[in-house]
Amino acid sequence: MGIRRGATVEEAVMNVRRRRRHRADILNEIEADITELKENLCPSTEDRSMWRRGSGYKTSFSTNETWRILRVNYTQCSWSRSVWFPQATPKFLFIVWLAMLNRLSTMDRISSWSRGVDETCVLCKCAPETKNHLFFGCSFSSQLWEYLVKGILGSAYTNDWNAVVLLITDQSMERKKLFCIRYAFQAAVHALWRERNKIKHDDKPLPLPVLQKLVEKGVRNKLSLMRIKGGKGMQRVLQYWFGARL
Repeated sequence: MGIRRGATVEEAVMNVRRRRRHRADILNEIEADITELKENLCPSTEDRSMWRRGSGYKTSFSTNETWRILRVNYTQCSWSRSVWFPQATPKFLFIVWLAMLNRLSTMDRISSWSRGVDETCVLCKCAPETKNHLFFGCSFSSQLWEYLVKGILGSAYTNDWNAVVLLITDQSMERKKLFCIRYAFQAAVHALWRERNKIKHDDKPLPLPVLQKLVEKGVRNKLSLMRIKGGKGMQRVLQYWFGARL
């Protein structure tokens, strides 16, 4: 084609030569594109940088639109805002996020890649350890969950994982109540996973009464901060917590 291997687009277009007919169709297509570019050239006009946007090419750059074009779009999870909500504790929500995706190394998952392991739940020692059993079908974990939220939920109380997930995604719930349930949920999941791992690594777990009081104190400390940082409607969230537990 008369174009050197290291030539730029400008050199290829500006190279004056007679258009040739090639045996290979792909070379003919390249020649046609080069010819079209040469015909559309405007030597008197200064080149401009153009950025691809959602509505076409623009002279201004947008980080937001560039990110949207580059990323793969997936359907948003129904529970995403219930896990990744403002004022959540990062180490809590990370464990909850893994649990939501069923990516915690519970014994039923471990047994799928390591045959012969004991699948019994180390907290209650009465049933195989699955995510739904550990949170909160286990007799040990259900007592912690009941201790934290039974007074708030009342007749709506449940220890079924799927039903609990529906509760924390209920946007019609009062703001103070919803935050208390969501934060207690994350604190409980994190604490139970920590105690479970202690036993798996031959460490001594906390007695249930101690664990209950420790987790509840952590929730109270968070709610105390929410009175200042929680914004409108959250000034009396700690009083709400105490009132629901009487």
